[in-house]
Amino acid sequence: MPILSGILENKIIAIIRGSKPERVLSIANALYEGGIKVLEITMNSPKALHVIEEVSGELGDKVLVGAGTVLDKETARAALLAGAKFILSPTVDIETIKITKRYGAVSIPGAFSPTEILQAYENGGDIIKVFPASTMGPGFINDIHGPLPQIPLLPTGGVDLTNIRAYIKAGAAGVGLGSALINLKEDVNESSLQQLTIKARRFVEEIH
Repeated sequence: MPILSGILENKIIAIIRGSKPERVLSIANALYEGGIKVLEITMNSPKALHVIEEVSGELGDKVLVGAGTVLDKETARAALLAGAKFILSPTVDIETIKITKRYGAVSIPGAFSPTEILQAYENGGDIIKVFPASTMGPGFINDIHGPLPQIPLLPTGGVDLTNIRAYIKAGAAGVGLGSALINLKEDVNESSLQQLTIKARRFVEEIH
């Protein structure tokens, strides 16, 4: 699927952070079964590059796999060569945006203030990750969306089933979901994967 339009159409990026490498493919399959087709594997996870390569190799025709917590251009390049289709960062790093765009991938830098958000967008960010969203809530997205309606915003941090619809109504182009969706404290087994699929489906139904 086209990368940018695929992210904007699906609206949910599932964040897989810190999982044991051998479990990620099962988690990705469970999320896909629940209707989530965009996955972020964070670079501060064990063997992140190997996991990106494995998941994109196995599910690349079904899901979009990206790399998260990317802090510099060197890490971005390594992730893109491993198969990442988009790059997310918690901050605005212009060189990371540039290398991502050079490789034809989607750039999602993280910003918070209106100045940072505009700077990230004008320097090539395709979608701007508003982080941490929990600090201000959906009202902040609405306030930013008013004067900057041309910028797709992706609130991340503190988004859950109780507020996901409010973020979309406030003007968010999508959301990033971490611990509210994926509980890495649970053992990964048939039962927990089934529950993950059910939870994923609830988020998809709520956002659409």
